[in-house]
Amino acid sequence: MLRTVLGLAAQCREGYAAGRAVHELPDASSLSSVAVCGMGGSGVAGDFLRALYRDRLAVPLDVVKGPELPEFCGRDSLVVCSSYSGGTAETLACFEAASERGCRIVSVTSGGALRERSGERGVPVVQLPGGAPGPRAALGYLLFGALGAVESMGLVPAVSADLEETGRVLDDLAGELDPAKRGNPAKDLAAWIGERVAVVWGADGIGSVAASRWKTELNENAKIPAFASSLPELDHNEVVGWSEGAGKGFVVVALRHDGEHPEVAKRFPVSILIAEESGAETREIRARGQSSLARVLSLVMLGGATSVYLGMLRGFDPTPIEAIDRLKAVLEGPDE
Repeated sequence: MLRTVLGLAAQCREGYAAGRAVHELPDASSLSSVAVCGMGGSGVAGDFLRALYRDRLAVPLDVVKGPELPEFCGRDSLVVCSSYSGGTAETLACFEAASERGCRIVSVTSGGALRERSGERGVPVVQLPGGAPGPRAALGYLLFGALGAVESMGLVPAVSADLEETGRVLDDLAGELDPAKRGNPAKDLAAWIGERVAVVWGADGIGSVAASRWKTELNENAKIPAFASSLPELDHNEVVGWSEGAGKGFVVVALRHDGEHPEVAKRFPVSILIAEESGAETREIRARGQSSLARVLSLVMLGGATSVYLGMLRGFDPTPIEAIDRLKAVLEGPDE
């Protein structure tokens, strides 16, 4: 898992190449909406796409994390079905609904039923490499595979320059996070979190989606409860919960970047102070890079490495997800 986290730059490059290599993509003219369908680690690619490009898309983009395709999806909608394994039940249900309604579909997968059904119905497939230890470990493939395809369709601006910078930033950061590296910031963060509950904050947009990614990585890799919130929204509710003494046993990690809206940026210091006064310990983490892609993915890599080191520190193998496997087995029931 750690090797996969630190190899994010290579994944981004391979995923982008896979997305750009797809031929006969749907016509993007007259599109009225985009829906990205996916669950868990596969669905998070949609969250990142929305955060990165919502202010540059001419049509709304929705992320569907369930088995029901929104009613607005029809012939003028692009539906991106994202499932690393190709067997995600909810995503397959959305694929079927999109097919029945005549939506324009692109599938992003490494194989399974999604690739098979796409082939049968002439749906273009972004073919991803297999072998990642779970969808959460394939973010670079999934995000950039989808991004390469929608760029080819003309829906987003060219990303080649941002990808080049992102690769450099991630390669440099991976060197700092290597297990043998002295002063490793991820190891330091893992030791600091320890057995406490982590609450991760980010500014609305890429900061918020990075915070959500930290939360799920801490859940799955470190095997601990963790929570994520977004500013300014948390200043309208959560901040009241940081009352005197309530913060004991918690740590707050604030993910910061230079592209924050000024009105949101000025909220961080006072919000952090309120958490500290409640008894929580806090740290600020700064993103790297000039582009939004580099910034959000530098935060993602640091969070992923921190979660893996914390899992090992707590005596857990970060890779297995036994609770999810148990849930699936119960929901699927005994074979008939």
